[in-house]
Amino acid sequence: MEDLAKKDKIIRYISFSRNFGKEAGILAGLEASRGKYVCMMDVDLQDPPSLLIEMYDLIKKEDYDCIATRSVSRNGYSPLRKFLTKCYYKIINKLSKTEIVDGARDFRLMNRKMVDAVLSLKEYNRYSKGIFSWVGFKTKWLTFENKKRVAGVTKWNFFKLFSYSVESIVGFSTMPLLISSFVGLLFCLIAFIMILVIIVKTIIFTDPVSGWPSLVCIIFLVSGVQLFCIGILGEYLAKTYLETKNRPVYIIRKTDKDD
Repeated sequence: MEDLAKKDKIIRYISFSRNFGKEAGILAGLEASRGKYVCMMDVDLQDPPSLLIEMYDLIKKEDYDCIATRSVSRNGYSPLRKFLTKCYYKIINKLSKTEIVDGARDFRLMNRKMVDAVLSLKEYNRYSKGIFSWVGFKTKWLTFENKKRVAGVTKWNFFKLFSYSVESIVGFSTMPLLISSFVGLLFCLIAFIMILVIIVKTIIFTDPVSGWPSLVCIIFLVSGVQLFCIGILGEYLAKTYLETKNRPVYIIRKTDKDD
């Protein structure tokens, strides 16, 4: 990139001080862009560059602010990953008011108005697919068959994908907090009913209370639910903590201007 930028001044690049992640890269590119139209595309050629001509013609000739793409095949994914991906999109669209299109890619062409709207959101914890949907604007979706990467291997393992999915749900929905409250209320009701049953059995039917195994199972179950709900609260608290720190999303080490 440095060599190309030296040969051709129209080519520009940004080098971070370290790897700040995919979302930081997207934000940096959008902030550095100057054109009337801005395109985002993966470098491993899983996003077919041949679609750019059709995308540009559509956004120029028709009344669209964004031409976005979605993969319909997920070729190269394991059966388990395909299943979990489908489950994720169903869950997040049930929990969030912001629609996340199944199979949506980051590969898209946007006009300057939409780019400026995306950049107006200054949040630290970013989920671009959700942000693109949240800002609105008129979007046309193009479908294509998923391509295999030309070189390299993906760094998105199961745990990174799971963490990313949790971040997206927490970032665009407060429904998990409501669910945890409902679960707590439900267990209080169950506990109250169980107390009444034990009292009736002991007083009226003189039936002795069952032994400790059932009690241990109940304790483990309730404790697990409590820890689950605390974990949900912790996720929201952690996001709030990171936002209040007001740290930059990325730090630039070098750009083409330094050359």
